Amino acid sequence: MSKFWPLIKLLPVKTNFRFVKYSPIIGGISALACAASLFFTIWPATPPCGGLNCGVDFRGGTVLELSTVDGGPANLGKIRETLSRQNLGDIQIQAFGKPSDVLVRFEVKEAANATRAVDGVKAELVKALGPLNFKKTEVVGPKVSGELFRNGVLALILGIGMMMTYIWFRFGLTFGIGAASALIHDVLLTFGLFAFTQMEFTLTAVASILTIIGYSVNDTVVILDRIRENLRKYKKMPLGDVIDLSINETLSRTAITGVTGIMALTGLAVFGGDALLGFSISMIFGIVVGTYSSFYIAAPVLLMLGVKRGEEDEVRPAAAGAAQRP
Repeated sequence: MSKFWPLIKLLPVKTNFRFVKYSPIIGGISALACAASLFFTIWPATPPCGGLNCGVDFRGGTVLELSTVDGGPANLGKIRETLSRQNLGDIQIQAFGKPSDVLVRFEVKEAANATRAVDGVKAELVKALGPLNFKKTEVVGPKVSGELFRNGVLALILGIGMMMTYIWFRFGLTFGIGAASALIHDVLLTFGLFAFTQMEFTLTAVASILTIIGYSVNDTVVILDRIRENLRKYKKMPLGDVIDLSINETLSRTAITGVTGIMALTGLAVFGGDALLGFSISMIFGIVVGTYSSFYIAAPVLLMLGVKRGEEDEVRPAAAGAAQRP
């Protein structure tokens, strides 16, 4: 691998960074960042999204289903360009079924003007693209939007809970608390990103946060597993040194995985257009904070709570002795 990509030689084979030494300071900064993210996410406390810039999915709007007359593929770029000139707020354009079928969602500021706004949108689309078949027009009301938002939040809570349960059964309660702390940290900061930047928060954003949860757990499990191995291997080494050693041993793997993901997502952000920009940016941010939280949140929590040693060694001889009995 190194002869095809010489830059990989720049990664040190062995590192000796002192992560635990600075964890109290960095942990305090992280706690303040999480508190600020939570505040700006829920303030002002106006339904359904508080400080988040909700898209059509959560605010309500109009859904327009259309298709080309000749059955040819629809020009999604031209549709987006045409609608962007009409001051419709959040616009979502999605191909479905055949290449000629398109689903358009857009926001109508005043419900009383919904019919006139839809007629104007149809007229502009026909002017730009030629004759079109408009199959269905629906208005997504606040009740449906509120249900979508509640279900999205419920999916996030359920995802975190399932990850916590898995790590609890796999590694034990202390490790589970450390992993849960990292997950909650990553989710809060990602919500803070949407609140600070006012990027549109849609169902795609919920999907990106769920993906971040999975990535963060993957990173955290690798480090926690190495910590557990080293606790058995170095029985008299202080816990802080074991944590530093374990993080340093997995550092190159974590760095390569994170950089690879960021490179792919950067291409998606640059060439994926407006529809995927928010998803890409939140995923890049999630990879960075997910890696950071594995080092400075999950592992230091173990140090703070303490880990009992010798439980595995006590079980193994007993099991071996039982196996040797006639």
